[in-house]
Amino acid sequence: MRPYLVLAPAFLLTIGILFPFFVAIYYAFTDYSLRSSEYSMVGISNFKDTLTSEDFWHSAIVTVKYAVYATGVEMLLGLGIALLLNKDSILSKFLRLVLIFPLMIAPVIGALIWQLLTNPSVGLLRLPLAWIGLGEFRWSADPDYALFSIVLVDVWIYTPFIIILVSAGLRSLPKSPYEAALIDGGSAWFVFKNLTLPMLSPVILIALVFRFMTSLQEFGIIFALTKGGPGDRTMNLAVQSYNEAFPFYNLSGAIPTLLLLWALIYAVCFVLIGFWRKAQKTASGAA
Repeated sequence: MRPYLVLAPAFLLTIGILFPFFVAIYYAFTDYSLRSSEYSMVGISNFKDTLTSEDFWHSAIVTVKYAVYATGVEMLLGLGIALLLNKDSILSKFLRLVLIFPLMIAPVIGALIWQLLTNPSVGLLRLPLAWIGLGEFRWSADPDYALFSIVLVDVWIYTPFIIILVSAGLRSLPKSPYEAALIDGGSAWFVFKNLTLPMLSPVILIALVFRFMTSLQEFGIIFALTKGGPGDRTMNLAVQSYNEAFPFYNLSGAIPTLLLLWALIYAVCFVLIGFWRKAQKTASGAA
């Protein structure tokens, strides 16, 4: 009886996840609208309309761009900062504590804080930005820099997540290879390229999986800052689905977009997990 009691929470959680998922799949084949409780089956017409829509493909491109830019910058910064802080000094301990603060803030709140900081009238950063010639910079209100602005907020909030994972990975690495390389006179670049990076690659790939997956489905930061604007410059698939489902009450039209987004995330994670398994075997010396 005890094993079943232990498994019961996991079983209930699985049901809580799968039931809404299969309900969403069912409604994707209907013309269900939040305006009425009556609906009928329409087959795959919702998916056809979605895949032939220019708005969908535009949002898909924005989604991929956002995920690639944000994740790429966060991985580079996170790895670099973690390497710099991989020392037992008072300064590194203090910086590790300070850098984790943005991660403790909800993404929407972080976006609103950033918006307030960069406000050209009352923002705390208005004077420093004015000194470098950016006093009138419109940030997310400028169509040409809106995507850059929301990526910047994402980087500010989530880079500490990469730092934490990579720092934990660095502290778990064995010391003996580094001692041997030090005796042989290996340079810092040689040690990083041939020891640190290969052994740390499983941790880096896990961090990449989590951040890329989350970036593809980002909603809070974009909605809080731009709501998909100006125009549709930052309209990703998550915000487009929200706009379709609630302001326009077209739930059956929004669900196919979300299911296609889920398929994209699943495919990307499947590929990255494959690379992670290979990296894990290489790091352990099995391949």
